[in-house]
Amino acid sequence: MISEENIKYSLQNLKMRKARSLLTILSILVGIMTIFIFISFGWGLFDYVEELSTGGSADKFMVQGKGGGVPGSSEIGFTENDLDTVEKTRGVFEVSGYKMQVVEVKQNKINKFVFMTSINPKTELLFESFNMKTGTGRDLKSGDVDKVALGYNYQIDDKIFPKGMDLNDKIEINGNKYGVVGFFESIGNPQDDSNIYITEAGFDKLFPEEDLYSMIVGRASIDDMEGTVERVEKDLRKARGEEEGKEEFSVQSFEAQLEAFSVVLNMIIGFIILIAFISVVVSAVNTANTMVTSVLERIKEIGVIKSIGAKNSEIFNIFLFESSFLGFISGVFGVIVGWIFSAYAGKLLTELGWGFLSPHFSWYLFAGCIAFATIVGAISGVAPAYNASKLKPTEALRYE
Repeated sequence: MISEENIKYSLQNLKMRKARSLLTILSILVGIMTIFIFISFGWGLFDYVEELSTGGSADKFMVQGKGGGVPGSSEIGFTENDLDTVEKTRGVFEVSGYKMQVVEVKQNKINKFVFMTSINPKTELLFESFNMKTGTGRDLKSGDVDKVALGYNYQIDDKIFPKGMDLNDKIEINGNKYGVVGFFESIGNPQDDSNIYITEAGFDKLFPEEDLYSMIVGRASIDDMEGTVERVEKDLRKARGEEEGKEEFSVQSFEAQLEAFSVVLNMIIGFIILIAFISVVVSAVNTANTMVTSVLERIKEIGVIKSIGAKNSEIFNIFLFESSFLGFISGVFGVIVGWIFSAYAGKLLTELGWGFLSPHFSWYLFAGCIAFATIVGAISGVAPAYNASKLKPTEALRYE
């Protein structure tokens, strides 16, 4: 343990070398700040994935066309026969097809192009899969041919249009007027929050020649999800007359999609944190250099202290405390700056419509970053502190 007197002595020495101490603190601070920022946002993304996986998506699977193309085009479309095939597959409890098209929406002289999705009011497969909830107004009903439900952003000024919309307003879609019956809660990204939802009857009225589904969503037992997905793929491949490995579609459970997303997310965040960690290692070298210089400048001083009875352990603790203190201060200010930046960036992203990119703040994160910075500082000072403790008083007093 280091005595109170030695702590005061160490702090006084750091104060006397302000410029060097500040530069050392700054070098570690940058690395800790970077680690804090990326961990907080990465943690937030994992929270978002966890929310989806523990919501209503666990017992769902999705059938989509491979490759790109405009939603609803023949390249990725599914017929009524495809829908019937999926529905009759063993293990499938419920199924629904969804048509999508790009539509033009207009307010006064301002027009935008957004996605419109058809829904079956009798099933909530799509909404459960993406954890979508009605925020204002009501859900669409079977008879709502000339009515729509809108994404969250339509309510907000200057998001889709200069003036946000209200319930019962009329919205012009492809030259036709539709009544607004409800708005969904924010999903957290601009594209989804600008979608338009309409009943199948309403979609068929607007696009009478469109008879292909862009995707199929089904419900199955969680315990047999993998087997059901394989059977759906096999039955659909046979019904469409496609060879194995050359299918124009893919079948995947939502859980598998979230796991794949999590793997990619882990890799990206891990790579970024590795870069930040390298920055911290460089900072540790800088701290070690600072402590070595401090030892060299204070060799005579060490000799005097040891000549009046100071033990080797006391000298070691003095210099180890100094390097640890530099790391601790770096960690404290690093998490403060990182927290301010993350909070501001999270608020800005939410205002821009990317609400799912919200940082997660936990005392574990704050304490962990501060502890890590302190340990880095301590490790950096071990060798210089050890060398200082082994100096002989007679040699130290003769040092020039």
